[in-house]
Amino acid sequence: MVSPFDVLGLDDDADDDDVERAYRERVKEAHPDTGGTIEEFQLVRRAYRLLSEPGRDEDATVGDGDASDVDLTADADADGAGQIRVEFLDYEAIVDRGWRLDDDDLFAKASDADLPASDHGRLLVDPDESLLEAAENRGYSWPFSCRGGACANCAVYLVEGELSQPANHILSEDHAARGFRLSCNGYPVSDELKVVFNVKHVPELDELRLPPGPFRRARSQ
Repeated sequence: MVSPFDVLGLDDDADDDDVERAYRERVKEAHPDTGGTIEEFQLVRRAYRLLSEPGRDEDATVGDGDASDVDLTADADADGAGQIRVEFLDYEAIVDRGWRLDDDDLFAKASDADLPASDHGRLLVDPDESLLEAAENRGYSWPFSCRGGACANCAVYLVEGELSQPANHILSEDHAARGFRLSCNGYPVSDELKVVFNVKHVPELDELRLPPGPFRRARSQ
């Protein structure tokens, strides 16, 4: 049996801080961009979700709800098949309308603004796709350049949810704390995301982007 604690290399009495630290290390090792496999990466993500939100999946727990008794391999295939729901918004639409990234009702405003489908919409991310790959595979042309975590051209701003960030050579801890992530190698950790893409022109990211590369405005869906 492979329990969530086994996957993250933790003792059964690990606290929330231990879980967070172990997850950050294991997700880097398991990430496909750093030599891991999709299957291992999905297992690490599932272990973290179960331990950080023990009550989120009642069907996954047994007995008295002790997470150490859960065998993650029992239905790993079914879990890995799940898609992540992402709602997105173009930063240019925010600037054009005088909105702010930290507006509490940002996505409500976007829903009421009748924006083009390329500026505001929804997409599903498969388990083996980064956020950028998912957008591209569904016909959107989001900004990118290096694809290796070494520039801010593909940066997104997280309004809700979380992206893993195993390979980041450009964003500071302050950027990460404020909600900035890289979409080129960011895999969703939460089941739903709300992101603002095309934030490379946010003033504090100006010096972190490469010269204009293969970015085309997205075509309408």
